[in-house]
Amino acid sequence: QVQLVESGGGLVQPGGSLRLSCAASGNIFVINAMGWYRQAPGKQRELVITITSGGRPNYADSVKGRFTISWDTAKNTVYLQMNGLKPEDTAVYYCNADVIARDLVRRDYWGQGTQVTVSS
Repeated sequence: QVQLVESGGGLVQPGGSLRLSCAASGNIFVINAMGWYRQAPGKQRELVITITSGGRPNYADSVKGRFTISWDTAKNTVYLQMNGLKPEDTAVYYCNADVIARDLVRRDYWGQGTQVTVSS
């Protein structure tokens, strides 16, 4: 089993910044990619940003130029730096990891989610 532990959510004013982190642990052989999705009330879960083990990011258009992702591979931890936050960024943010476990089976894992609220 693989565990993803998220931290860093909270309440911030429009234009402010937050940094989320997600640490992966457990039955890990290789992590192919890590990233973040979000789900606002009444909406479907959507991609925010992901990064492959080769360092290639994939951004949602709505966050380009404002959000950046980084991955400390030694710590199996991914960080989401969110700048210029807008009220429409309000959502529960979920960490995701594409993992090959030690049994060589590839699976998708999700964190428990962390609330980000952008409001004045």
